[in-house]
Amino acid sequence: AIAVTLTNEADTEVVLQADINTWSQKPDGTDELVLTEDLILAPPIIKLAPKARQVVRLALLKPADASRQLTYRMIIREVPEATPATGIQVPIALALSMPVFVTPPVAKRQVSCTVQRPDAKTVGLQCGNTGTAYAQIREATVMRGEQALAKFEGGNYILPGASKIVSLKSEQPITAGEAKLVVTFDDGQSQTTAITLP
Repeated sequence: AIAVTLTNEADTEVVLQADINTWSQKPDGTDELVLTEDLILAPPIIKLAPKARQVVRLALLKPADASRQLTYRMIIREVPEATPATGIQVPIALALSMPVFVTPPVAKRQVSCTVQRPDAKTVGLQCGNTGTAYAQIREATVMRGEQALAKFEGGNYILPGASKIVSLKSEQPITAGEAKLVVTFDDGQSQTTAITLP
């Protein structure tokens, strides 16, 4: 089981409900979510008093895949108050999407990127993941010697079999020629590749 701690920082009670979705991506990286009963959440409805916290648990109801990672998203939604709002107030219900991964020891990411040049100050990377586990690019830098020519910082998830375009920006035009690409992932590991900028 996976334990998740939820905290209510507000001054009023909140009621939360969670849905579990299988999470896949099309080849172009577009997310696809489908409701599933692969995982069960206990308790399914969470009432949190002001400033309170509660631990909820996720349990997998199907056998884990021994060769590849299973990917899900848990959507936690605030249940609007049952009492009608006074005046013209419109209640706003918050939602939080959390990734959930079930990962066997053998599952690994395998990322490779090809270079594109949409304009003189941008290096575009078409990054594909042919591995069996997700990849999350936290940072990508194009280097020439010790100089950083262009940089991206973010948190793009690339699930197995999918690819995404990552744009690295520079304040100055980037000249063509040899360079190296340094991609850093969410676990702190980096991979360096020699590239040619067109």
